[in-house]
Amino acid sequence: MAQRDPARALLIDFDGVLRRWDPAPMIAVELKYGLKPAAFLETAMEWDVYRPAMAGEITHEEWLRVVASRLPLDAAEAASAVAEWQAYRGEVDPEALAFVREVRAAGRKVGLATNATDLLPADLELLGLTGEIDVVINSWDLKIHKPAPEYFQRAAQLIGELPKRILFVDDDDRAVRGARVAGMSAYRWTGPQHLTYLRKALELP
Repeated sequence: MAQRDPARALLIDFDGVLRRWDPAPMIAVELKYGLKPAAFLETAMEWDVYRPAMAGEITHEEWLRVVASRLPLDAAEAASAVAEWQAYRGEVDPEALAFVREVRAAGRKVGLATNATDLLPADLELLGLTGEIDVVINSWDLKIHKPAPEYFQRAAQLIGELPKRILFVDDDDRAVRGARVAGMSAYRWTGPQHLTYLRKALELP
C-alpha cells in the first residue's frame, strides 16, 4: 500500500471536539419548564429546523424562534425557556486546545471546520478562541454544510493546502467519511486518547 503524504494542516471540528457541553445546565432548564429530557436538542436538531440554520439560510435568532414554536409551551414560556437554554455556551476542551496550540507552534495551519450559525464569531470570542485558529470555516458563511464534498473543497482552498495534505478531525462519522471522499486523511474523535496518533499523522516534533 502506498504511504500517504504527511499532513501539513489540521482541520478540527468545534462541537464535540474543541468545544464540549455539560448537559446539566440544559437539563436544569428543561426540568424548570416541565419539558422532557433532551427536548431542546431533539427539537433543534430536527432536520427541517437544523439544516437551514447551518446552511446559512436563516440566522441563529430565526432558528431559535422556530425551536421555540415547536416546544409544548405557550409562546412566552417557550421564548424564555429557549433563552435560558442558550445562555450556556459550552466549554473549551483543554486537551484539544493544547493540541491545536502544539500544531500551530510546529508551523502547521489549523482551521476550525464546523457546521454552525452566524453566532459562531461571538461564541469563539466568548470562549477565548478567536486568536487560537488560523482559519474559521463556517458552514453558515459558505452556505454549504458538512459532509458535502463542496464543503471540504472550500475548506482546503481556505486553509491553502491540497486535500491529501490535510488531517481532518471530527466526532461525526458522516463528516469523517465526507472528508475521506474529498481526499483528506480523517479521524473520528472520541476523546484525547487519540492525540498520540494525531501527532504522528502531522509529524509533530
